[in-house]
Amino acid sequence: MPCPTLSFNIKRIISGGQTGVDRGALDAAIEMGIQHGGWCPQGRLAEDGIIPSRYELKESNSAEYWVRTEQNVLDSDGTLIIHRGSLQGGTRLTYRLTKKHGKPCFRADLSEDPCPGAVRAWMKEYEIEILNVAGPRESSIPSISSGTRQLVVSIFEGAGRE
Repeated sequence: MPCPTLSFNIKRIISGGQTGVDRGALDAAIEMGIQHGGWCPQGRLAEDGIIPSRYELKESNSAEYWVRTEQNVLDSDGTLIIHRGSLQGGTRLTYRLTKKHGKPCFRADLSEDPCPGAVRAWMKEYEIEILNVAGPRESSIPSISSGTRQLVVSIFEGAGRE
């Protein structure tokens, strides 16, 4: 089935700045010239140390990862979860928080070669302007960052932005 091409009005991509999916999405936003941001833990903490300053993130008032995870869910119009296989740890928490707060959520499993057009259709349906992108860290799924960047770029390359 061909992937649909749709126009939508994305204004910003946000994430928590962790290695893996978070940074892959932020890198794609920077590459595509889309505003980016989001909340990160106090001290800009990530599994590889301090989150680089090139990512325009705000520090939460807590070093606990779940605090920034929930704030990013709340600040977005919807969450795109990019993963491989079943949801684990913080990725599963993100999914649960979208349900708790009644926020739209789209799960894109990279092991199933997700269609960028399906993500675009979901974004159009829910009028997503601020997109939270979340998923596993790089240490739990090696190369998830590059797979995320490729998917996010393909989502926006194949769409007209209003």
